[in-house]
Amino acid sequence: MYEKNLNIGYLLDFYGDVLPERKRNVLDMYYNEDFSLAEISEEIGISRQGVRDIIKKAEEELCFFESKLGLSKKMTDLAQKTDSLLAVAIETQASAVVCEGIAELKKRIEQ
Repeated sequence: MYEKNLNIGYLLDFYGDVLPERKRNVLDMYYNEDFSLAEISEEIGISRQGVRDIIKKAEEELCFFESKLGLSKKMTDLAQKTDSLLAVAIETQASAVVCEGIAELKKRIEQ
């Protein structure tokens, strides 16, 4: 059985706008709306195998973008570093302004 790679849904958030509309829509239905291959094939009027082919090609494109640009990894690393920094600031009883600033940065990263 075809298993969903949740990392692809995350990459879709980063690079989805550079995919052709049809590929982006198919991936969105599959990963974000949890449509089955059959439901997507019915929706767009192609075979399930055609849907699977679109998904595989679009996944490859997203992975290619990530391998060249690394935006997803950079964002994940930044979020982890911000979490660590906030924990240290709280532990060392840093000023409220510092903690609020780090918390605000964390919110912006997560958006």
